[in-house]
Amino acid sequence: MRKTLGIIGLERELSSQLKESFDGLVLVHDYLPKYVVNNGKLFLENPNGVGFKPVDMVVFHGIFENDFDLITALTFWGGPCFPNPMAMMNCRLKLPCLARALEVTDFGAPRGMIPAGVGITAKEQTVGKWGNWHCGENKHHFVGKWKSSEVAVLEPYFEGEAIRVIIVGDQALQIKMAGEDWLKSIHSPDASLMELDEALYDDTLKLKNHFGLEIIANDYIVAADGNKYLLEVNHIPNVTRFQELQDIYLAEIGKWISSK
Repeated sequence: MRKTLGIIGLERELSSQLKESFDGLVLVHDYLPKYVVNNGKLFLENPNGVGFKPVDMVVFHGIFENDFDLITALTFWGGPCFPNPMAMMNCRLKLPCLARALEVTDFGAPRGMIPAGVGITAKEQTVGKWGNWHCGENKHHFVGKWKSSEVAVLEPYFEGEAIRVIIVGDQALQIKMAGEDWLKSIHSPDASLMELDEALYDDTLKLKNHFGLEIIANDYIVAADGNKYLLEVNHIPNVTRFQELQDIYLAEIGKWISSK
Protein backbone atom coordinates (compact mmCIF):
# COMPACT_ATOMS: atom_id res chain seq x y z
CA MET A 1 0.00 0.00 0.00
CA ARG A 2 1.33 3.43 -0.94
CA LYS A 3 2.00 5.65 2.05
CA THR A 4 1.20 9.32 2.66
CA LEU A 5 3.95 11.75 3.69
CA GLY A 6 3.19 15.03 5.38
CA ILE A 7 5.81 17.80 4.97
CA ILE A 8 5.46 20.77 7.30
CA GLY A 9 7.47 23.99 7.11
CA LEU A 10 10.19 22.85 4.71
CA GLU A 11 11.28 25.23 1.96
CA ARG A 12 9.34 24.67 -1.26
CA GLU A 13 12.41 23.73 -3.30
CA LEU A 14 13.32 20.94 -0.89
CA SER A 15 9.72 19.83 -0.54
CA SER A 16 9.49 19.51 -4.32
CA GLN A 17 12.62 17.35 -4.43
CA LEU A 18 11.27 15.06 -1.70
CA LYS A 19 7.91 14.88 -3.45
CA GLU A 20 9.53 13.81 -6.72
CA SER A 21 11.45 11.00 -5.03
CA PHE A 22 8.57 9.70 -2.87
CA ASP A 23 6.39 6.91 -4.25
CA GLY A 24 3.15 7.93 -2.61
CA LEU A 25 0.90 10.85 -1.74
CA VAL A 26 2.63 13.96 -0.33
CA LEU A 27 0.83 16.71 1.59
CA VAL A 28 2.97 19.87 1.59
CA HIS A 29 2.21 22.59 4.14
CA ASP A 30 4.33 25.73 4.16
CA TYR A 31 2.77 26.74 7.45
CA LEU A 32 1.14 24.96 10.37
CA PRO A 33 -1.77 22.80 9.16
CA LYS A 34 -4.91 21.92 11.05
CA TYR A 35 -4.65 18.40 12.44
CA VAL A 36 -6.48 15.63 14.23
CA VAL A 37 -4.90 12.89 16.33
CA ASN A 38 -7.38 10.18 17.24
CA ASN A 39 -7.16 6.45 17.95
CA GLY A 40 -3.46 6.40 17.16
CA LYS A 41 -3.88 8.02 13.76
CA LEU A 42 -2.80 11.42 12.44
CA PHE A 43 -4.89 13.44 10.01
CA LEU A 44 -3.67 16.64 8.32
CA GLU A 45 -5.86 19.07 6.46
CA ASN A 46 -5.81 18.64 2.70
CA PRO A 47 -3.71 21.51 1.25
CA ASN A 48 -5.51 21.21 -2.10
CA GLY A 49 -9.10 21.05 -0.90
CA VAL A 50 -11.34 20.49 2.09
CA GLY A 51 -11.28 17.90 4.82
CA PHE A 52 -8.44 15.86 6.31
CA LYS A 53 -6.29 13.02 5.06
CA PRO A 54 -4.59 10.28 7.11
CA VAL A 55 -0.79 10.57 7.18
CA ASP A 56 1.71 7.75 7.67
CA MET A 57 4.86 9.81 8.30
CA VAL A 58 5.85 13.44 8.80
CA VAL A 59 8.88 15.61 8.02
CA PHE A 60 8.77 18.73 10.20
CA HIS A 61 11.19 21.54 9.42
CA GLY A 62 10.21 24.96 10.64
CA ILE A 63 9.89 27.26 13.63
CA PHE A 64 6.52 28.94 14.02
CA GLU A 65 5.13 31.17 16.72
CA ASN A 66 2.50 28.65 17.85
CA ASP A 67 3.98 25.30 16.83
CA PHE A 68 4.35 23.77 20.30
CA ASP A 69 0.82 22.31 20.27
CA LEU A 70 1.38 20.58 16.93
CA ILE A 71 4.71 19.18 18.12
CA THR A 72 2.89 17.89 21.21
CA ALA A 73 0.21 16.34 18.99
CA LEU A 74 2.89 14.58 16.95
CA THR A 75 4.25 13.18 20.20
CA PHE A 76 0.81 11.87 21.21
CA TRP A 77 0.45 10.34 17.74
CA GLY A 78 3.73 8.46 18.12
CA GLY A 79 4.15 7.74 14.42
CA PRO A 80 7.27 8.22 12.27
CA CYS A 81 8.33 11.87 12.44
CA PHE A 82 11.61 13.56 11.52
CA PRO A 83 12.91 14.96 13.81
CA ASN A 84 11.70 13.06 16.86
CA PRO A 85 8.82 15.19 18.25
CA MET A 86 9.68 14.43 21.87
CA ALA A 87 13.17 15.78 21.24
CA MET A 88 11.66 18.84 19.54
CA MET A 89 9.45 19.41 22.60
CA ASN A 90 12.54 19.43 24.81
CA CYS A 91 14.31 21.95 22.57
CA ARG A 92 11.58 24.17 21.13
CA LEU A 93 11.55 26.64 24.04
CA LYS A 94 14.96 28.21 23.63
CA LEU A 95 15.77 29.24 27.19
CA PRO A 96 14.73 25.97 28.91
CA CYS A 97 16.62 24.11 26.16
CA LEU A 98 19.75 26.11 26.97
CA ALA A 99 19.36 25.31 30.66
CA ARG A 100 19.17 21.59 29.82
CA ALA A 101 22.12 21.83 27.45
CA LEU A 102 24.33 23.57 30.03
CA GLU A 103 23.97 20.49 32.24
CA VAL A 104 25.55 18.38 29.49
CA THR A 105 27.96 20.52 27.47
CA ASP A 106 31.69 20.69 28.15
CA PHE A 107 31.61 24.39 27.27
CA GLY A 108 29.14 25.94 29.65
CA ALA A 109 29.35 29.24 31.51
CA PRO A 110 27.17 30.68 34.28
CA ARG A 111 23.94 32.38 33.24
CA GLY A 112 21.53 34.65 35.06
CA MET A 113 17.85 35.39 34.61
CA ILE A 114 15.46 38.26 35.27
CA PRO A 115 11.66 38.49 34.98
CA ALA A 116 9.90 41.03 32.79
CA GLY A 117 10.08 44.61 34.07
CA VAL A 118 13.03 44.08 36.40
CA GLY A 119 16.12 46.19 35.83
CA ILE A 120 19.74 45.23 36.34
CA THR A 121 23.07 47.04 36.36
CA ALA A 122 25.91 45.13 34.70
CA LYS A 123 29.54 46.08 35.41
CA GLU A 124 30.83 43.93 32.55
CA GLN A 125 29.67 43.50 28.97
CA THR A 126 26.50 41.41 29.13
CA VAL A 127 23.96 39.98 26.70
CA GLY A 128 20.27 39.63 27.48
CA LYS A 129 18.29 37.03 25.52
CA TRP A 130 14.55 36.45 25.49
CA GLY A 131 11.83 34.70 23.52
CA ASN A 132 11.98 31.61 21.32
CA TRP A 133 13.25 32.96 18.00
CA HIS A 134 16.69 32.47 16.53
CA CYS A 135 18.67 34.21 13.73
CA GLY A 136 20.09 36.84 16.09
CA GLU A 137 16.72 38.21 17.18
CA ASN A 138 15.70 39.15 20.73
CA LYS A 139 19.20 39.87 22.01
CA HIS A 140 20.57 42.99 23.69
CA HIS A 141 24.25 43.80 24.36
CA PHE A 142 24.79 46.23 27.21
CA VAL A 143 26.92 47.58 30.04
CA GLY A 144 25.27 49.46 32.88
CA LYS A 145 21.52 49.64 33.39
CA TRP A 146 19.02 47.62 31.38
CA LYS A 147 15.42 46.57 31.89
CA SER A 148 13.89 43.79 29.82
CA SER A 149 10.26 43.85 28.75
CA GLU A 150 10.23 40.04 28.86
CA VAL A 151 11.76 37.24 30.91
CA ALA A 152 15.41 37.22 29.87
CA VAL A 153 18.52 35.13 30.36
CA LEU A 154 21.73 37.03 31.11
CA GLU A 155 25.08 35.79 29.88
CA PRO A 156 28.60 37.24 29.65
CA TYR A 157 29.51 38.79 26.32
CA PHE A 158 31.90 36.26 24.81
CA GLU A 159 34.39 37.90 22.45
CA GLY A 160 35.67 35.61 19.71
CA GLU A 161 34.89 33.64 16.58
CA ALA A 162 31.25 32.60 16.12
CA ILE A 163 30.96 28.95 15.08
CA ARG A 164 28.06 26.67 14.19
CA VAL A 165 28.47 22.88 14.20
CA ILE A 166 25.70 20.99 12.41
CA ILE A 167 25.17 17.24 12.57
CA VAL A 168 22.62 15.55 10.31
CA GLY A 169 22.50 11.81 10.90
CA ASP A 170 26.17 10.82 10.92
CA GLN A 171 27.37 13.75 8.79
CA ALA A 172 28.80 16.96 10.23
CA LEU A 173 29.71 20.42 8.96
CA GLN A 174 31.17 23.47 10.66
CA ILE A 175 30.33 27.03 9.65
CA LYS A 176 32.09 30.26 10.51
CA MET A 177 29.31 32.75 11.06
CA ALA A 178 29.74 36.40 10.11
CA GLY A 179 28.13 39.82 10.32
CA GLU A 180 28.89 43.53 10.42
CA ASP A 181 28.27 43.91 14.15
CA TRP A 182 28.43 41.72 17.24
CA LEU A 183 25.50 39.61 16.02
CA LYS A 184 26.78 36.84 13.76
CA SER A 185 24.74 34.61 11.48
CA ILE A 186 25.07 31.89 8.85
CA HIS A 187 22.93 34.10 6.61
CA SER A 188 25.71 36.65 6.18
CA PRO A 189 27.29 36.54 2.70
CA ASP A 190 30.64 36.25 4.47
CA ALA A 191 29.68 33.09 6.38
CA SER A 192 31.70 30.10 5.19
CA LEU A 193 32.36 26.41 5.73
CA MET A 194 35.49 25.62 7.70
CA GLU A 195 37.45 22.70 9.12
CA LEU A 196 35.62 20.75 11.80
CA ASP A 197 36.81 21.29 15.37
CA GLU A 198 36.87 17.84 16.97
CA ALA A 199 36.11 19.10 20.47
CA LEU A 200 33.09 21.07 19.26
CA TYR A 201 31.96 18.12 17.16
CA ASP A 202 32.18 15.78 20.17
CA ASP A 203 30.20 18.25 22.28
CA THR A 204 27.53 18.69 19.61
CA LEU A 205 27.24 14.93 19.17
CA LYS A 206 26.85 14.51 22.92
CA LEU A 207 24.00 17.02 22.97
CA LYS A 208 22.42 15.46 19.88
CA ASN A 209 22.35 12.09 21.62
CA HIS A 210 21.19 13.62 24.90
CA PHE A 211 18.14 15.21 23.29
CA GLY A 212 17.53 12.36 20.84
CA LEU A 213 17.63 14.64 17.79
CA GLU A 214 18.33 13.45 14.25
CA ILE A 215 19.55 16.93 13.33
CA ILE A 216 21.16 19.57 15.55
CA ALA A 217 23.10 22.82 15.16
CA ASN A 218 25.04 24.21 18.09
CA ASP A 219 26.34 27.77 18.17
CA TYR A 220 29.61 28.41 19.98
CA ILE A 221 32.10 31.20 20.55
CA VAL A 222 35.79 30.35 20.32
CA ALA A 223 37.74 33.02 22.17
CA ALA A 224 41.23 34.24 21.28
CA ASP A 225 42.65 32.30 24.25
CA GLY A 226 41.11 29.08 22.92
CA ASN A 227 38.28 28.87 25.44
CA LYS A 228 34.97 27.70 23.98
CA TYR A 229 31.45 28.65 25.03
CA LEU A 230 28.09 27.15 24.03
CA LEU A 231 25.59 29.85 23.06
CA GLU A 232 22.51 27.89 22.00
CA VAL A 233 21.09 24.70 20.56
CA ASN A 234 19.11 24.81 17.31
CA HIS A 235 16.79 21.84 16.74
CA ILE A 236 15.56 23.11 13.33
CA PRO A 237 18.55 24.83 11.70
CA ASN A 238 18.61 26.38 8.25
CA VAL A 239 19.69 23.74 5.72
CA THR A 240 19.61 25.78 2.49
CA ARG A 241 22.37 28.35 3.10
CA PHE A 242 25.06 25.95 1.86
CA GLN A 243 24.55 23.43 -0.94
CA GLU A 244 26.66 20.83 0.88
CA LEU A 245 24.35 20.99 3.88
CA GLN A 246 21.23 20.84 1.72
CA ASP A 247 22.52 17.72 -0.03
CA ILE A 248 23.32 16.03 3.29
CA TYR A 249 19.88 16.89 4.67
CA LEU A 250 17.98 15.60 1.64
CA ALA A 251 20.02 12.39 1.62
CA GLU A 252 19.30 11.82 5.32
CA ILE A 253 15.58 12.42 4.83
CA GLY A 254 15.57 10.04 1.89
CA LYS A 255 17.30 7.38 3.95
CA TRP A 256 14.88 7.93 6.84
CA ILE A 257 11.82 7.64 4.55
CA SER A 258 13.16 4.44 2.98
CA SER A 259 13.53 2.87 6.41
CA LYS A 260 9.84 3.36 7.26
